[in-house]
Amino acid sequence: MKKKAIERIPYIGLKKNIRPKSVKYIGITAIRIVGHEKHLFLEVYRNAKKQTEPVVRVVLNKKEFGTYIPETGEWNRRQIMPDEYYDAYFIWNTPGERGCTQKELEKQNILQSPEDLERIKKFCKGVEVWGNHKWWKYIYRYEQNISITARRKAEDRRYERRQNALNDRISHTKELPEERILETADSLYFHHAHYLYYKKRGCFAQIACSKCGGVTTARWKEGVSFESQFQCSIEEPREGQTGNCPLCGVHGEYKCQGKVKGYHSKNIRLFIGQKYKERGMVLRYMEVTKEWRLGLISGKNGTEMFNSSEELSGVEIARAYFEPGKKLQIDYHKHNWYDGKDFWDDCNLCGNANITIGEAPILKETYQEMEGTIFQYSALKEYTAAVREAVNPISYFERYQQTPQIEVLVKLGLIGVVKELIRYRYGIVTDQDARRPDKFLGIRKESVKQLIAAEGDPGILNTMQMEKRMQQVWTGEQIEHLTETGLGRGQIETAIRYMSLQKLLNRIEKYSGCEYGTKCSDAEQKIRSTATTYADYLNTRQSLGYDLNNTIYQHPRNLEEAHDEMVRENHKEEIDKRLNEVAIRFPDIQSRYRELRKKYFYEDDEYLIRPARSAEEIVMEGRTLHHCVGGDTYLGRHDRGESYILMLRDKKQPERPYITVEIDSRKSSIRQWYGAHDRKPDQKNMQRWLNQYLRQLEEQPAAMRTRTA
Repeated sequence: MKKKAIERIPYIGLKKNIRPKSVKYIGITAIRIVGHEKHLFLEVYRNAKKQTEPVVRVVLNKKEFGTYIPETGEWNRRQIMPDEYYDAYFIWNTPGERGCTQKELEKQNILQSPEDLERIKKFCKGVEVWGNHKWWKYIYRYEQNISITARRKAEDRRYERRQNALNDRISHTKELPEERILETADSLYFHHAHYLYYKKRGCFAQIACSKCGGVTTARWKEGVSFESQFQCSIEEPREGQTGNCPLCGVHGEYKCQGKVKGYHSKNIRLFIGQKYKERGMVLRYMEVTKEWRLGLISGKNGTEMFNSSEELSGVEIARAYFEPGKKLQIDYHKHNWYDGKDFWDDCNLCGNANITIGEAPILKETYQEMEGTIFQYSALKEYTAAVREAVNPISYFERYQQTPQIEVLVKLGLIGVVKELIRYRYGIVTDQDARRPDKFLGIRKESVKQLIAAEGDPGILNTMQMEKRMQQVWTGEQIEHLTETGLGRGQIETAIRYMSLQKLLNRIEKYSGCEYGTKCSDAEQKIRSTATTYADYLNTRQSLGYDLNNTIYQHPRNLEEAHDEMVRENHKEEIDKRLNEVAIRFPDIQSRYRELRKKYFYEDDEYLIRPARSAEEIVMEGRTLHHCVGGDTYLGRHDRGESYILMLRDKKQPERPYITVEIDSRKSSIRQWYGAHDRKPDQKNMQRWLNQYLRQLEEQPAAMRTRTA
């Protein structure tokens, strides 16, 4: 559209006519020739005196449209209205004039004369409108048709470019060495597995071999007749054991005919990389399947085997193309269910049918093909050998292009760090442009050797980064022990204001009763839990105004009791309010205690169990053990008699909460039981003890339980 030429064309102007006050805007049209092409001009004026300049000028031709704003001198491609049904306003309406009905819109926006309407209809020939008097709909739909046509042409051009690029990638992709891939998969991953299907009949067994496909009958039990010594004999076939085929002699695994439903298969996914163009690389993701089939027919003696077969097949799933200076492009192998043909596409599916690319073994040919490409020095081979598990080379190459330092990290042995980067956890990186590992990771230079020895363990790295940010110097042993505790920077800073780091670690070890570095999961969990409790204790005592320079406060005799005391003191007002509330709402818990004690009390040499004495005790049980038993739900059940809350205690500390039990009131069954933090301490032994308790409830008379109590 020749915008400058259109701007030079004088305005059409309004005729001096008397119009109703309800009319706000008046439109006038004209046909003008611009650049040897007809253009429809629509100028919209305000219904006011001395309006020499229109609010907007809308210009249409066969292929384009545009809107000119004389006040600002700007052009845009906004249509005359946003939507002909829902957003009933024009582009020239002010915000206060919007929100009208269709009838109000028709009264407020008119054309100067009937000739203008006829001119619009003639120019917009072919546009169908219900209600011939609604002149704006002709223009709106004409503009809509132009926009849709332009959008479709742009999409067609875009699709054509994509298809040309796709065909170019396909033409430059090497042939897939299918036979070598199938043989490698069969050898390394399926281990040349063959099956010998059998069905016993007396001393004989019918054998079907998946390798040769033959079916024969052989004697598995020695006979006493003269003829039996000339019959084909085999070892007794048993499910899962191995033997040799009587026909071809191949070694295979026995499988009972009755346990086979026609066929069974195994599959594995693999990556193979190939050089692409000059320095690019294509990673091809495929699935190899080995299928074993057993042919069955109906015979005189029931179902009989008539043949067996095995087939090795593969299908390529996706291709990932890497080129210098270009973004990663992944093409996907799809199937058209209408014509039954396979095809390649440059976009994935959607929803649950989305094609996913996971971790898989990489064929060794890939490393040879990497020579001379942009990934020649990516250290993929070293990384794969170090992790000793399947990897996703597409993700690896993506991260390598973004962070070339990965090569150095792999060769240094910082495999844990590289794993984090491949998972896109870049929070561990301090300076992405740094070349030295200490600056790249934000740790002290002296710590790099220890991190290498730990194979780049993310936990060790986090502690080292914390050391650098806190401007501390810790020993290697302290770093390892601090990593085991799982303490954060804020917790450590609070503690080391009043004690040395070594003293903090020693106290955590003493309170937990476990040594550092045992590699025992239970010990590590105990140390971590104790460290959190101790840090919480110090923070709470500090917030309450205690002087932590006092060693008595720093190092309480019993950490758990001291921590619980601080929690109660910290929430004293809240707890008192809650205790008063539940005492009023659930009074039956206390009044029924003696009655329930006669039924549910039990003790032995180690533990005792009894019902809750009051609603207040249940609330304190939940707060002390940090679980939800103190909520209204459990209190209500106990109060109504639906279920009861029992307290399981160590006999040596009968008032110290240990395990909370909820028991069904209608039958002797435990609904749930938990210790501190919703965990089950010593689960195996405690479950055995509770099972014994339930048996006591069912068998022992109430009088005996009372006497035991």
